[in-house]
This record gives sequence, C-alpha cells and structure tokens, in this order.
Amino acid sequence: MATNVKVVGTDLRQVTIKVSPSTYLTEILEQACTKLKVPNEKYLLKHKQRQLDLSQTFRTSGLIPGARLELVVRANTPSVVNVALQLPSPESNVFPPHGRVSEKLPSDFTIWQILRQFESGKASAGKGLNITARGVPQTSNGTQAGSGQLYYEIPSIIIEKRTLSTFADFQKTLSQLGYNSGGVLMRLSFQKTDQLLSDAMSEIEEYFKSEEQESAPQKNEGVETETQPESTSEPSVSPSEVHSSAPTVPTSAEVVSRPSITKDIPATQDTNRTEAMNLDEGIAPGSRPVTIFSAPASSTPIAALRPDSEEDFAPDISHAKAHQKLLKSLGENKRLLSDQELEEKAAMEEAKVAAVRSIKIKVRFPDNFSAEWTFGPGDTGASLYSEVRGIMANSSTSFRLVLPGARTVIKDDGSSTLIKGYRLSANTLVNFIWDDSVPANTRGQPFLKSSVAGQAQAVVVPDVPEIEVKQERQSAPVQAPAPRNDSEGSSFKKPKWLKSFGKK
Repeated sequence: MATNVKVVGTDLRQVTIKVSPSTYLTEILEQACTKLKVPNEKYLLKHKQRQLDLSQTFRTSGLIPGARLELVVRANTPSVVNVALQLPSPESNVFPPHGRVSEKLPSDFTIWQILRQFESGKASAGKGLNITARGVPQTSNGTQAGSGQLYYEIPSIIIEKRTLSTFADFQKTLSQLGYNSGGVLMRLSFQKTDQLLSDAMSEIEEYFKSEEQESAPQKNEGVETETQPESTSEPSVSPSEVHSSAPTVPTSAEVVSRPSITKDIPATQDTNRTEAMNLDEGIAPGSRPVTIFSAPASSTPIAALRPDSEEDFAPDISHAKAHQKLLKSLGENKRLLSDQELEEKAAMEEAKVAAVRSIKIKVRFPDNFSAEWTFGPGDTGASLYSEVRGIMANSSTSFRLVLPGARTVIKDDGSSTLIKGYRLSANTLVNFIWDDSVPANTRGQPFLKSSVAGQAQAVVVPDVPEIEVKQERQSAPVQAPAPRNDSEGSSFKKPKWLKSFGKK
C-alpha cells in the first residue's frame, strides 16, 4: 500500500515523496535531493533526532505513513565499513572454511573499487582472484571444438534483496547504498554476456576512467605500496591474438580466467588507501597514542534534549541570600595586596604548574571530529602541531590552534612549553582554525586520514543522576502581638487628677 513521507531540507524547503513498503530509504533520499536540487551523496536522513539506516526499507525502518524526515549534512570524513565478499564455486574452495574474504573499506568506495580491491588487496592473499576481467570461450556453432572467442562474464552482486549487475550500478558507493557503518555481506556470482572480452574492456575503461582520475589525487602519502600479485602465471594475451587463436572449448563446468588488465583499470590507488586503513595506529611512527572521537550524530546538543522541570529555574531563598552576600562583599573596602603577598601568590601558582606531570589536550577539528593526546612538561607547541599534522589527510595546509575563551594562539615553535608557557594545568580543549590562505575546496575535503577516521569512537556522555535539592524554606515573619485593652491587664495607670474627671 503506497503512502507519502515529507522531507524537509536544510533551507526548510519541504517535498513530498511517494513510497511503498519495499522502497529503500536510499531511494527516498535520492528522490528528495533530486527535487531539492542538491547532491544526495552529501546528505543523510533523520527522524526525530535519530539518524536513519538508509540500507533498510520503509517497512523495516519503523517509520509511520506521513512521517516527517529531515535532511542533514553528512560528515566529510568517510566512515569505515567491514565488507565481506561471498565467493561462488570454485573460487570459494580457495578460501576455506566459509569461502569468503573480508576487508575494512571506506564508505565512499564504489562497488567497482571494492571488487578491484579484493582482486589486488591483502584480502586475496596473493591467490589471484579475477572478478572484473573474466572471459569464457565459446565457439560460433556451439560445439566442443573449433575456433572461438572469449566472451565477457560480468560480476553480479547481491546485497540483501538488491542485485547490482550493470556498470551503472557498480558506480554507486557504499554510502549511496545506505551503508555508513557496521558491516555488509556481498554475494558474488557471474553472468555470461554476448559481449566480447576486448569490447568489454574498452567499455570498462570509458565507465571508470573519470572515477580513477578523481581518486588518484587522494593517494595517501608516505604509505609504501606492495607489489600487486599476479592473477595467473601465464603471459597476458592481446586482443588480436584472441581473435586469431582457436582455443579448445572446455566442458561447461570449466571457466577460463583471464588476467586482469592493469593498464585499463589501475587499482594501485585503492590498494594504497586501504593499506593505510589496515594499519593499527594509522599515525606517523614514533608519535604518542591518540584517541579519536567521531562527530556527533545530531546537530542539537544532548543537554538540550534532556527534559527540564520549570522548578529548576525558579529562585529560592538561598539564591537571594547569595546575591545579598555578593553585593555586600562588593561594597566593602578592600586592601590591596602587598609586595610580599603578591610574591607568595605568584610562588603558589608556579608550584601548582610545576606539580603538573601530564595533561590531556583535545583538539576539535572543523568537521566536528576531535582527537586527544597526553602531553608532559617538556612538550612544546611544535609537539602539538606535529601530532595534528600526523593525522591530517592534507598536512601541507596552514592552520592555527587557538585556546578557547582567551583566543590565545599556540605558536608552532619550541620556545614555549604547553604546561608552563601557556599555563595549562588541567585538561584543555583547543580549536582548530584554518588559515585565511587555505582555499574553500581544500577545506571541503575529508580532514582526517582514512586510517585514523576508522578508529573514531563515539563520545560517551555519562548519565548524571538526578539529585533532589532541598530548598531552604523561608521562615514566617514574626507578627506583633495585638494591642490589649486596659481592662485586660494593661500596665498603664491613670493619674489621680485624671480620675476625677470621670466622676459625676
């Protein structure tokens, strides 16, 4: 039964999307972004401050008919998804016991990049998987002997109930399919086509040439690439030799695998990027341990979502007394400190700073991700800048680290220590600010390295127990006693000369 949902954009424009129980939330996002004329790869859907899993259908998402969805901006840094590929027979026999390979990949990888990564990455373990360039021989008359040609076998991916079997489908990313975290299982099979292998290779080059050019500048610097394993020990065969040769047709169960043509579809950039993600630390060697915190899922602070009672904001007698005490102290004359007292105060502050052995500094980045390190008395501002550059995707850009409140800029030099030079005696939050010379397109790129972003953990906000505060009751004012008549025992006595006036 069809129904409608309403999607509200970031500019408060509202569109209505017609959905059915089997409609995926990714389709709702695509239709809404198309009507609002915004790119769908930069947005997510939320419902009542809850981020929706775009991989679910409308039936399984728990939404009601006529639900009001919000369009929110997606974080620039891609998240990490654990992708498992279930191989068909006979390739599944090479990877016992379940016949599948798995690897952690960023959510902005396309399906084609994932297949190429499984061919040449660490998951294949050098066993020569051939997924994207498979050919099967076939003769023109269908007999078991005679001259023939290699026809292309296109991979077919089944993710839950969705089937991806075209080059257009392979250009979709995991994020566009709704997978931004957790894991996903992809079942692989092959479909025989009527297209020659050489023609298919040319078409593949046209489809994914622009995609490779965009991903080429995003190579991770400083990561050593491993030599790609050869998919087969036999020499590669040119297309002209394929047409002129007369291969013997094997049985129907046999499939002739063709070596992947690396000049057409280079997978080096995918290998470099994924190898950086597989590093346990993902930071430059010799650096200190770091804790990465992911960006908040909601733009509304958690404190604003907690229900508050109106009685919490009503002042009581204790607030009035505190205010009166403050006014009284401000109105009193105070003596200025003597030179000896000033020296003693400065000595106490120096001793307090000297007693600090370590502090934690958390740096908040422009995409709301944050990182926390522990520094000692000997660490300087250059040490902090070096740690920040170690996790940046583009470490050549200029930036400043500013202390909140005072707007004090930490200098990138070794002249002043963090603890003594900047008087940091407790855990401190530092803000990351781009330099004015950094262009806007550089600021919009992913800030953290993929290897570092994969280690991000959510900020856990502890539940503060509610404590009932006993308010001081205001004592009732003392009432003056009512005046009594003279007849009720008043102590006043009339003089004798006044008593004579009352006699007749």
